[in-house]
Amino acid sequence: MAKSTLVRKKVEPFSLVSMPEPSTPMLMPADAAPRPEEALMARAAWAYYVEGLTQNDIARKLGLNRVRVNRILAQARERGIVQVRVNSSLAISTEAALAKRYGLDQAIIVPTPSDPSLLPHSIATAAGVVLSDRLQDGMSVGVGWGRTLRLSVRAMERRQIHDLSVVSLLGGLTRGSVMNTYETASRLADIYGAGCFYIAAPAYADSEATARVLRAQSSVQDAFERARKIDIAFLSVGSLTEDSTMRRLGLLDKADTESLRATGAVGDFCAHLIDVHGKVVDHPVNRRVLALAVDDLRDVPTVILASGGQDKLKVLHAALSLKTVTIFVTDETTAHHLLANDLGD
Repeated sequence: MAKSTLVRKKVEPFSLVSMPEPSTPMLMPADAAPRPEEALMARAAWAYYVEGLTQNDIARKLGLNRVRVNRILAQARERGIVQVRVNSSLAISTEAALAKRYGLDQAIIVPTPSDPSLLPHSIATAAGVVLSDRLQDGMSVGVGWGRTLRLSVRAMERRQIHDLSVVSLLGGLTRGSVMNTYETASRLADIYGAGCFYIAAPAYADSEATARVLRAQSSVQDAFERARKIDIAFLSVGSLTEDSTMRRLGLLDKADTESLRATGAVGDFCAHLIDVHGKVVDHPVNRRVLALAVDDLRDVPTVILASGGQDKLKVLHAALSLKTVTIFVTDETTAHHLLANDLGD
C-alpha cells in the first residue's frame, strides 16, 4: 500500500463491550477452537456484560458459585476475552493543548487510575483500540517493545486483515521472556492473521564490533529495509529507573545506567537512549543497538506512542519533541505534567 494513501482515522469514542455474539464465529483457524475454560469465560462474560445478569444469576445458570464467577470474569478481562471501550472524551481541551504543544495529529487521554500499578493497563487498553482501528488491508505495522505494548494486544479485536505484515523494529533477547520484542510482534500478527518479520539479531550486541558484523549481514539489512517501509509504528518509551524494562531484563547494569545519565540520557525510544531534547546520546550502548534508527521514524506516516507515568515524563517530552509522533496515548496526570513542563527532578 502506498504511504500516500494511508488514512489517518480519528479514534472512535469507546463503547462497552467488544465480544462477538455466540452465533458469530471468530476468525481463527479451524483447529483453534476455544478450550473449555475459554468457552466458559466467554459464556460468563456475555451473560454479565451483554445480558446484564448478576453474578448470582450467572452462578445459577452455569452451575457455579458466585466466587468462581467473579474469578472467571476477572480472568476474561485479563486474557482479553472481554475488551472495554468507553464512549467519552474526558479531556478534549487537554488533548487539543497537548496536540498543539507537540505537533500531534491527535492526543488521546485516559483517566489516571488510583492504583499506579494499573496505569500501563489503562493506557494499553486505549492504545490497542487506537492501533486496531487504523489497521487496513495491505498495511505494514512496526512494533517496538515494553510492557504497555505487550498489554495493548489484549484490547485488540481478533479479525482477518488481508496482506497485513507485522515487523519487529528491533532485535530480540537472547533468552525467553514475555517482554521479548518478538513475542509482542508475533501475538499481534496472530490476532490479525498477518505475516510476521523479525530482525534476526539481539536488541543489543555484546560489543560494538559484533554490532557492526551483524548490521553487515544481508538478512539483517533486509529486515531493516522492511522496517523503514512500514505504514504505522507502534511504540513506547523506557525510563532509566531501577524498575525500567532494560534494567529488569539485564540489558543495562548499574554502571551503564549511571554513565548514560552522565551523558544526559533520560530514557530509550525505539531502544535508542536519548537526551531530554530527543538527541541520541553518544554512548557505547547506542553503538551496540540493533533497532530502527530514530531518524527513520520521520518517514513513517503514522507513529503511535503509548506511555505515561511520573518516571517517564522526561523521556516522553524528549520523544515528543522530535515531532515524529503523530498519535500520543497517555493518562490525565502525565498530560498535565507535560503541559506544565513539570518533568520532575
